[in-house]
Amino acid sequence: MTTDRGGPAPHDRRWKALAVCLTAAFMTLLDTSIVNVALPSVEHGLRASTAELSWVMSGYALTLGLALVPAGRLGDLRGRRQTFLAGLALFTLASAACGLSSGAAWLVLFRLVQGASAGLIAPQTSALIQQMFQGAERARAFGMMGSTIGISTAVGPLAGGLLIQTAGGPDGWRWVFYVNLPIGVAVFCAALRLLPHSTGAPGKRECFDVPGVLLLGSGVLALMLPLVQEQQWHGRLKWALLPVSAGLLAAFWAWERRQGRRDRAPLVDLRLFSLRSFTLGALLSLVYFGGFTTLFFVYTLFLQNGLGYGALAAGLSSMPFAVGSAAGAAAGGRLVVRFGRKLVIAGLCTVTAGMLGAVAAVHWVPGRGVAWAAALPLLVAGIGSGLTISPNTTLTLSLVPVRRGGAAGGVLQTAQRIGAAAGVAVVGSVYFAHLANHANPATALQYGLLTSVAIILLALCLAFADLRERRVHAQPEQRREAARQEA
Repeated sequence: MTTDRGGPAPHDRRWKALAVCLTAAFMTLLDTSIVNVALPSVEHGLRASTAELSWVMSGYALTLGLALVPAGRLGDLRGRRQTFLAGLALFTLASAACGLSSGAAWLVLFRLVQGASAGLIAPQTSALIQQMFQGAERARAFGMMGSTIGISTAVGPLAGGLLIQTAGGPDGWRWVFYVNLPIGVAVFCAALRLLPHSTGAPGKRECFDVPGVLLLGSGVLALMLPLVQEQQWHGRLKWALLPVSAGLLAAFWAWERRQGRRDRAPLVDLRLFSLRSFTLGALLSLVYFGGFTTLFFVYTLFLQNGLGYGALAAGLSSMPFAVGSAAGAAAGGRLVVRFGRKLVIAGLCTVTAGMLGAVAAVHWVPGRGVAWAAALPLLVAGIGSGLTISPNTTLTLSLVPVRRGGAAGGVLQTAQRIGAAAGVAVVGSVYFAHLANHANPATALQYGLLTSVAIILLALCLAFADLRERRVHAQPEQRREAARQEA
């Protein structure tokens, strides 16, 4: 590995720098789910309305998704280290402001800022991995990143429950945000010392594509708003934003093509989508996140609202998935170089088997014992998830030029955020529709989980399609990309 200044970086320094990046990623990803169990405490402490609570939860995901692609390109242009540090500092300050909020409106505002700053950090992590590692070491690093994603997603409710129970009182929710302060300061100090220096690429034509940012941001906003607000915005009028989104994204695509023809640096290099590995991998990631992230949404709702579990108990019930995800991602990082897309297919099959096992546990085990019965299936599903996320990330970014790594990572993670929002909207609709029809909560959960399984099976079809494309086009594509890398 070489730094952007051309000098060699010591082996152990790279892994320490990776630990810094993954700690920041864990902290920002944890905030997507840790707040869920704090909402009752926020409602009591700040007298927040239902709409304000909705924005506390969904506003973070919304601004995070909006920031990812521009932040990735900013890192490519101005330096990943500088962008990472700026995002981390802003995230830490926003966390402090969230904890100090005197009213629900202020909390919503600072959550929006917190999400945008998390979006600054996220694409730098994958880009720095591409910059610092090659070959099998890169696969191992992405495996560790996959473990981070899986664990942070699953452990959020548990961490939130522990913090609120320990703090107690009407202001217990504030510690969900204050916990980020010592972590953020420590990671910032370590990043200053360990991350490779980067001068970016501010060439003559390498300017920031402001019209592209506005078109893409507007398109993603119009797409995500009805998804993240699906339960709060009643009626069908909200879906009118989807054709608006399609028009804006089409205009963005046309503008980026124009930028490329004029030899100006676009926000997203559309040549990335000529790489089958990138296009199918990003699409698979979008669909898979639409399936697996919904598990925690409906499962924790069922445990708390249907069975009367407390926040801490509901969080503990999701731990088998987190443990399995960590183990699966660690193994996936080692095995992906050997097995490639076949490993992702095996992972998706394992996730499907685990989630079907959870459906069976809910069906056959009545009452509060369901969490124990579902523990083993969730462990299996977690292992499969670990074997899916990190290998898919490695394969998706494997042929992307390092100088476009930030933008490519931003596109990939935007796909994940959109997929997660769409999945929650679809599966949540199924779950709440059955509850509204006076179905047993266990029956509603089963239908919700089966919907998630159907989404994951669609991702499995994409994985088979990618495997077939790789077999047909492997040699020509590798020769073309070798020439591009040299250019």
